Amino acid sequence: MTTTAPQAGKRRGKGRGVLGNTGLYVAVGVAALLFLIPFYLIVRNALSTDLEITGENWKLLPSFQWGNISELFDDPTVDFGRSMVNSLVVAVLTTVGTLLVCSLAGYGLARIPYRHANKVFYAVLATLMVPTAVTFVPSFVLVSSLGWVDTYRGLIIPGLFSGFTCFLFRQYFLGFPKELEEAARVDGLGYWGAYWRIVVPNSLNFFAAIATITFISAWNSFLWPLVIGQDPSSWTVQIALSSFMTNQTVNFHLIFMATAISILPLVFVFLFLQRWLVQGIAQTGIKG
Repeated sequence: MTTTAPQAGKRRGKGRGVLGNTGLYVAVGVAALLFLIPFYLIVRNALSTDLEITGENWKLLPSFQWGNISELFDDPTVDFGRSMVNSLVVAVLTTVGTLLVCSLAGYGLARIPYRHANKVFYAVLATLMVPTAVTFVPSFVLVSSLGWVDTYRGLIIPGLFSGFTCFLFRQYFLGFPKELEEAARVDGLGYWGAYWRIVVPNSLNFFAAIATITFISAWNSFLWPLVIGQDPSSWTVQIALSSFMTNQTVNFHLIFMATAISILPLVFVFLFLQRWLVQGIAQTGIKG
């Protein structure tokens, strides 16, 4: 009796564990299915005709109108291929520039001794309280006076600094082991040498996480490219998407096809860098 009771308890505990894991997998599967429904609708409608999209007789599978792809890229009113290239250039250069500028600012605030460092940091945090739309008019006036309207410079340079990204870098660098930097200074490296040769190579996970967030944000940006990209040749993909919906007509199949193609770069970037995303952001709370 004394030996069978613990065994029975273990079997009951194992049974509860199996049921609990099964319930967890079912819940995760349902959540994943609900998450994938919008993507299914995008692909389904992208390969359908307008009548199939808006008609009463809704079908689960599309009629696979592959010609919608060529129709999208051959549309004379919207150069969608050029818009994709513009978005890619803007997103990549914005990501690289933001990583460089904000990481240097965050490293300086975290490591370089300066009696006004906290005041500068609080000023950076204060910029987070200002709505982005409020700065559009003065930013546009400045960009226009420099002759950067309808140029990559006007689309990229004003967005290189982010107060939130600077804050994340500062928090991360506060938790970075000082012993590594002190060893670098013994070898004769200054702040720049320690940053470039020691800190950056040992922080690639965090840099990848910030790069993912920045790239997605730059790719999805709409208001600023709408203000600056006045000529169709400088439109980004988000502006091109909005052009398929006018007061006269709505090209549903082109909207969904353009949407499906425009999210492919984001999917590739996220799948490639997803394992660093949560890990990198979690590291910002090591020290306050």
